Amino acid sequence: MSKFRLEGKNAVITGAGSGIGRAIATVLADAGATVQLIDSNDENLKIVVDEIRNVGNKAEGYKCDVSNQSEMRKVVDEIASKAGIDVLINNAGIAHVGNLEGTSEDDLDRIYNVNVKGVYNGMQSCIGHMKANGGVILNMASVASSVGIADRFAYSMSKGAVMSMTLSVAKDYVKDNIRCNSISPGRVHTPFVDGFIAKNYPGKEKEMFDNLSATQPIGRMGLPMEIANLALFLCSDEAGFITGTDYPIDGGFLKLNT
Repeated sequence: MSKFRLEGKNAVITGAGSGIGRAIATVLADAGATVQLIDSNDENLKIVVDEIRNVGNKAEGYKCDVSNQSEMRKVVDEIASKAGIDVLINNAGIAHVGNLEGTSEDDLDRIYNVNVKGVYNGMQSCIGHMKANGGVILNMASVASSVGIADRFAYSMSKGAVMSMTLSVAKDYVKDNIRCNSISPGRVHTPFVDGFIAKNYPGKEKEMFDNLSATQPIGRMGLPMEIANLALFLCSDEAGFITGTDYPIDGGFLKLNT
């Protein structure tokens, strides 16, 4: 049998309408999972669901604000009522550029509500459905969870919280056969990166792209599909002995930068 297969598994993925979430949804569906996609952008959701279905795989889409607990609970309960929940991937997240003085209360609340409360809502909504049969939770952290990054005060705060929540849930639910891990990407080439560069450095897009790429010792940004392939492994039975662990995937950023 092929390894890293997810036939018969029902996987919930937040932030699945673009970037890393879109890649994870595609890879897990290719591995045989039925993927339940959650995103706040209805148009993006439809595009990704259609892409997955058009190659013969199984996907459903749900428009939902992960920061709204009642919305999240309603969607998760609907999903679980049909086929249970085997996998939860908390990928939805937003960014903010600014140091402490450059972070307003509104900025902090906005980041907290999606990146911290959104992960909490995802896990709290799913955990009860997973306890009977076990399952896998995978949270999207960041290299910013582990090291100081200039002008990323609120974002770093939120991703540090994601890592801490991951460890706590892993410890509390290991006896329920629920594994909980996190992934910490370095800079990944997504539509967000292209939009950020275009907005903040008009006319210097290539120069800034090259500069950002060079911050990874490997000399380039990561690809969403590379993150997705790691997610697939961590959700598969082949990773059954792994819990309470964070996995950097950063082109050497954490260990090789001096």
